[in-house]
Amino acid sequence: MEYHVKDLSLAEEGLRLIEWAEMDMPVLRQIRERFAKEKPLAGIKIGACLHVTTETANLVRTLKEGGAEVFLCASNPLSTKDEVAAALVKHFDIPVFAIRGEDRDTYYSHINAVLDQTPQITIDDGADLVSTLHKERPEQTEKVWGGTEETTTGVIRLKAMAKEGLLKYPIIAVNDALTKHLFDNRYGTGQSTLDGILRATNRLLAGSVFVVCGFGWCGKGLAMRARGMGARVVVTEVDPLKALEAVMEGYLVMPLDEAAEIGDFFCTVTGNKSVIRKEHFLKMKDGAIVCNSGHFDVEIDLKSLREISTQVRTIRKEVEEYTLKNGKKIYVLSQGRLVNLAAAEGHPSGVMDMSFANQALCVEYIVKNHKTLQKTVYSVPEEIDKEVAKLKLAAMGIKIDTLTPEQQKYLTSWEEGT
Repeated sequence: MEYHVKDLSLAEEGLRLIEWAEMDMPVLRQIRERFAKEKPLAGIKIGACLHVTTETANLVRTLKEGGAEVFLCASNPLSTKDEVAAALVKHFDIPVFAIRGEDRDTYYSHINAVLDQTPQITIDDGADLVSTLHKERPEQTEKVWGGTEETTTGVIRLKAMAKEGLLKYPIIAVNDALTKHLFDNRYGTGQSTLDGILRATNRLLAGSVFVVCGFGWCGKGLAMRARGMGARVVVTEVDPLKALEAVMEGYLVMPLDEAAEIGDFFCTVTGNKSVIRKEHFLKMKDGAIVCNSGHFDVEIDLKSLREISTQVRTIRKEVEEYTLKNGKKIYVLSQGRLVNLAAAEGHPSGVMDMSFANQALCVEYIVKNHKTLQKTVYSVPEEIDKEVAKLKLAAMGIKIDTLTPEQQKYLTSWEEGT
């Protein structure tokens, strides 16, 4: 079996961590049990480009139990847990190509190692696998039945490809499932981002000014959790509707140009590039802490920051100190990459349980329906979304009401009024 991981001797630690995460992933566990009996993915090759974490390990285990051959690479150079990668190779015979801290060339060599296996289904987080496949191996796309995409950034890229007529096989946007973005993006990103910031800095949030750049689902979760820790939260936005919502939620809303002068912490969660730029760095306080929780490391303009700095040094793990020409110091966390995965462990397993349950069921859906799907981006089928929610509620021991026949009739008729 081909693989490329840091050290197989880490496998025992990785196995324990995978088991710990599995205890809080009851929905995915139920799906795995069914997959083991029914083998709905028998004979299918799956190429996955995901954060190599304990939660991902339980997803790929589930897919393998369903009969698939699974090949895994990292979707971010700093998010890989080397002990998890080792455990998947040694204990589950799953080929993994991922090493924490890998350089750009190694990162793409790992993506190509997965594509060398000619997968029929792709699972992506950020669309680097799909993008590489389309750019460098267009002829190979004819052999792909379909794929899934995990994150907002990737869905944006794939919808752009579909709009231009460039997407060569169907993709299901798992990110857009209600049981994904309403929970994973909000509660997962909110908690794990603060976890990463606190692990990296050990600074007090209470009483600080915390600037959240972007008020999408991830920004909402981060703002909520920062306020819960006692921070005074400022939101910056370009969308008037989201800005208005932030105001109604009680946050201060202002342009980043103004927030730059008062912020103690800055975190980007926009999915866009060059959000924090040179003009903002120059206005920041001495000691300002800057980080990113969007998928790619493009939201903070580090190139311009280096240009206005006289010195850059690592002052503690995951913290780089930039000394500006004006004498002020700015601290950047995790090289501007996903701080929740680079400095912490990513989303808690309890919320990834729903996201990865969607992934597993959408892969099964593609296997069953690929002949009728078009070359575009699809939403997660409503029945899958609701099934995941039902399984999660059941696992939590929570029961809900059902509609009476009279109520069902009322909701589907027009005759009855006041």
